[in-house]
Amino acid sequence: MHSTTRAGILGTGSYVPEHEVTNEALVERVPDTTAEWITRKTLIEARRFAAPDEATSDLGVHAARAALASAGIAADRLDYLIVSTSTGDSPQPPTASLVQHAIGAHRAAAFDINVVCAGFVFGLELARSLVTARPDAVVLVVAADVYSRILDFDDRRTAILFGDGAGAAVVGAVPEPYGLVDVELVTRGDAHELIHVKAGGSRLPASAETVAAGDHYFRMNGRGVREFVLDGVPPVLHDLLKRAGVTAGEVAHFVPHQANGVMLQELVEAAGLSSARTHLVLDRYGNTGSASAAIALDVAARSGALHDGELVLIAGFGGGMSVGATLVRWHRG
Repeated sequence: MHSTTRAGILGTGSYVPEHEVTNEALVERVPDTTAEWITRKTLIEARRFAAPDEATSDLGVHAARAALASAGIAADRLDYLIVSTSTGDSPQPPTASLVQHAIGAHRAAAFDINVVCAGFVFGLELARSLVTARPDAVVLVVAADVYSRILDFDDRRTAILFGDGAGAAVVGAVPEPYGLVDVELVTRGDAHELIHVKAGGSRLPASAETVAAGDHYFRMNGRGVREFVLDGVPPVLHDLLKRAGVTAGEVAHFVPHQANGVMLQELVEAAGLSSARTHLVLDRYGNTGSASAAIALDVAARSGALHDGELVLIAGFGGGMSVGATLVRWHRG
C-alpha cells in the first residue's frame, strides 16, 4: 500500500427484522423469568426475531446494500465479500455466495468465516490485509446471525439474551492517518467448551436422537464466559492500544460486542475506558452474535456521533473462545 494510504471503513450498514419481541412477550415462552429480571440481569428490553421466511443471507443482503449505499459504491465494484456467521443458511454453500448473488457482486470472491461473536473484527482484519496487498481493492464485510432458530426457550440463561440481525462495513483505501490503525486477534481454544452447539457437524451429525436430546441448540456456560471476558478482554485491548501508542483516555468511542449490558459495564471499568463513549444497542436488539458490534457501529455512524479523526475502538469476543479488537481513526470521507 502507498505510504499515504491505509485500509479504512468507507461506509456502514445494518438491518434488524421487523418482528420485535419484548421481555414481556418473551417471558411467556421462557420459564421462571420476569421482564424485570431480564432487564436487571442484562439491560436488554427487547430483541428482533427473523420472520419464518427470513434466513441469515436475507438479513445480510439488507445490511450489505445499506453499507454500499453509505459508501457510494456499486456492488459490481467489490473485489471481495466476507460473511461472518455461525448460523449460516445451510452447511453448504457458503452464505457469502448467496449474498453475493443477491446483491449482484459478480466480481467479488466470496467466502464465510466463523469466529462466532468475534467474527466482525476478524473480518475487518482480513479486509485490511486484502487492501494492504491490493490498494485498489474494495472489500465488503458482512456479519449476520439468526440465533432465534437455535435457542432453547426452556433455558433462561441463553434464551433471554439473543436476537437476530446483520451489520456490514465497506473497507478500502483511505488517506493516512485515517483508517484501521492496528488490530489484535486472540483465540483460546482451551476454553472452546464454554460456548457450543453440540450436534449438526461431522462429529455428531443431526439425527432424530440429537434433536430429541436438544443437542442442536445453542449452549453457554454464562459464568465461565463472564470470567473469560473480564479476565481476557482487557489485556487484549491494552496490548492493542500500547502497540498503537495510544492511551485509553485518547479513545473517543468504544463499540463492543453487545453480549450483556451489565457485563459490558464491568468490562468498560476493567479496561479503563470510562472516558470513552460506549455505544450500546442491546437494550432494543439484544445480543445479535457476530452482527452486534457491526450494528452498533452503524447506528453510531448514522447518528453523527463519530467525528472525523476520532479514535474508535471496536471489540468482539465469543465462542472459540476468541477476542478481536481494532482501533480505527474515523474518516467521514
